[in-house]
Amino acid sequence: MKFSLSWLRTWLETDAPLDSIVETLSAIGLEVESVENRAAALAPFVIAEVIEALPHPNADRLRECRVNIGGAELSVVCGAPNARTGMKAVFAPAGAFIPGSGITLKVGEIRGVKSEGMLVSFRELSLGDDHEGIIELPADAPVGTPYVVWAGMDDPLIDISVTPNRGDALAVRGVARDLAAAGLGVLKNFTPAVITASGASSIVWNNEFPQACPYILGRTVRDVKNAESPDWLKARLASIGLRPINALVDITNFFTIDLGRPLHVFDADKVSGGVLTLRRGNGESFAGLHGKPVTVTNDDCVIADAHGVQSLAGIVGGEATGCDENTRSVFIECAWFDRVQIAQSGQRHAIFSDARQRFERGIDTMLLPAALDCATAMVLEICGGTPSDVSAAGDKPDWNRKANLRFARLKDFGGADVTPDEAVASLEQLGFTIYRRDAVHVELDVPSWRNDVANPPALDQHDTPQAAKAAAGAAEIEPEHDLIEEVLRLRGLDSIVPVSLPVQPGVPGPVLTPKQARLALARRVLAARGLMECVTFSFLGHDIAGLFGHATDLRLANPIAADLDEMRPTPLATLALAAARNIARGFGDLALFEVGPAYINAATQIQVAAGIRTGATLLSALQPSRKFDAMDAKADALAVLTALGVPVDAITATPDAPDHYHPGQSGVLRQGPKIILGHFGTLHPSLCDKLDLPLGSVAFEVFLDTIAEPKRRKKTAPVLPAFQPIRRDFAFLVDANAPADALLRAAKGAERQLISNVALFDRYEGKNLPEGQVSLAMAVTIQPTEKTLTEAELDAVSARIITAVAKATGAVLRS
Repeated sequence: MKFSLSWLRTWLETDAPLDSIVETLSAIGLEVESVENRAAALAPFVIAEVIEALPHPNADRLRECRVNIGGAELSVVCGAPNARTGMKAVFAPAGAFIPGSGITLKVGEIRGVKSEGMLVSFRELSLGDDHEGIIELPADAPVGTPYVVWAGMDDPLIDISVTPNRGDALAVRGVARDLAAAGLGVLKNFTPAVITASGASSIVWNNEFPQACPYILGRTVRDVKNAESPDWLKARLASIGLRPINALVDITNFFTIDLGRPLHVFDADKVSGGVLTLRRGNGESFAGLHGKPVTVTNDDCVIADAHGVQSLAGIVGGEATGCDENTRSVFIECAWFDRVQIAQSGQRHAIFSDARQRFERGIDTMLLPAALDCATAMVLEICGGTPSDVSAAGDKPDWNRKANLRFARLKDFGGADVTPDEAVASLEQLGFTIYRRDAVHVELDVPSWRNDVANPPALDQHDTPQAAKAAAGAAEIEPEHDLIEEVLRLRGLDSIVPVSLPVQPGVPGPVLTPKQARLALARRVLAARGLMECVTFSFLGHDIAGLFGHATDLRLANPIAADLDEMRPTPLATLALAAARNIARGFGDLALFEVGPAYINAATQIQVAAGIRTGATLLSALQPSRKFDAMDAKADALAVLTALGVPVDAITATPDAPDHYHPGQSGVLRQGPKIILGHFGTLHPSLCDKLDLPLGSVAFEVFLDTIAEPKRRKKTAPVLPAFQPIRRDFAFLVDANAPADALLRAAKGAERQLISNVALFDRYEGKNLPEGQVSLAMAVTIQPTEKTLTEAELDAVSARIITAVAKATGAVLRS
């Protein structure tokens, strides 16, 4: 919200300086965004008369000037071609900073002639690009007067930030009212104009959409002369960045800012049928006054005549019925539109106008007749004409709201020592009036311009009983809190003493649920392993979903795009698409992961930690780079499972991975025969080809919802064995297709009390081995707990290991 200081003073009688006004605005909650004060930078520049301009004795292109700056005559050397005797110009004295050139003037000599200042151009004052000569002023410009005062530039521009609930502060009068209530002056009275009407309006209203526009007024003014606005009106609008257009349009823009009362004018001769109808849109299009076409929907409120839509109500008018220099009869619209309707339509069409900004925050519903009369009076003053009677449609607003304030709550809730008389006086300054009062509380009538006080939102028909109960409770307590806020802010928000929240005793309970903590831990583990987290859409194209297996009931009835028409069966699908996009842009070595939902059917979704690796490992001086393989994906999946409390010994791998994995280079991680913890492996070559992924890309999926929460056990001190562990290595000949995991499990199960760990450290096939067999070497760690084992006892343990492995897998100890 921008306004000039002079505009503010049309409503606020005050002698307060600019700094005090700015400080008070921020203190009472109307935060000042910026203050533009050109007068401060240009204060040293004064109007001067060139008494004499002679050729410079030592330079062909310079002139030696003698100037009068009001009581003193100074010598100035000037190179401008238009410098001449008798002209009025702008003089910069020694010590002045020239904003256009960034220099500070000093007294000096130029080619032997003393120069005590400078005659400046518009560009040197940063007021334009003209630098062909110095500024020429009219002959009646007063010598010695500061240039900014004479030019009317000594009017600072203030820009404040208005919160969404303060529609009344989007008016210069509303800002003045707050400042007066804060003790910074007196609010001037508002006296509506009295209009003597002559005959009925040639245009009448027909309201078919009262939910969007409860009440609307209008009046025709005949025989107007629409021309350029007077200088004061153009200057006022230009000062806040609004471009003057013509008198009729400028009048509506003036009252939008001045009273916060948006208006619109139709060229009455361009309106067909003599009736303007408020109704729902029906897909029509019209050219808007903002220079763009507007296509309305059934949810929009429009104003239409016999030819069609002429305005998107409360947001933007149409070119077809706009007022121009040929307008001779004007119809002035003054309406009350539903704030939610305006906000939704404005957002739908992405149109941001001053009218929309005010309607969606709430306007003064009781101001309609007075605002229409004021606008009519200004039209008559500037453009002439004959006004008609008022045409109205809808029900007059019934503004009657009250709010109670218990004086003790100012201290209990607001923390401020405010006397009852002081509190009531502050509220009266804001326009509240006393309905009744006693020693402990006051009941006030809320003014019509304060839509944010004692005005709970209306309940929707679909709201639950709980919502209705909550709304009823809010309606009971919020009005008092609104009044407390008003009293406190007028005393200055900075005067509110900050109070820390009470410290809760003891250790606070966990904020995250176990499931949420599990998701966060999975993210941390994968990020620590070098994967980069992605957040992708939960829907994708039907054809892509089919590559990863999908249910028939995951298609969307109303997708946001044609290629996003199905819920994803796994986050791996959208991760693969993300990887393909990165690879297409030259980033081939990728490691991406996502923790998000996968959709089993229309009613079921599960949380999955998925990841994909493409290309090769990072370059390193410690080891050569290599291509990622299925074991890298398995390691990622096992890292997540281990961090989430799944014992590694309880995990088995089976080769029955889904079809989007490469058979023979993939597996399923299980906990027992029924619980599937995840998938891992190389992606199928046909999938890589269709998604433009490099062959050999690997991936994993961990189903977080299938992981049982770890049992809570009381932590005890670890048992540290007193005896040294013993390592025995075994190499077995086994069928090449036999899973190594089976050998490791058999070995560990041979003597559970003594064997603490079994690890595979070598796999060999080739020379000196029977065809179809491989050699698997494992290291078995034997940890005595009660005594040191003798050699015979160690041999017995080794024998049991060999027997157990042979029985479980058919393996033979390699000699």
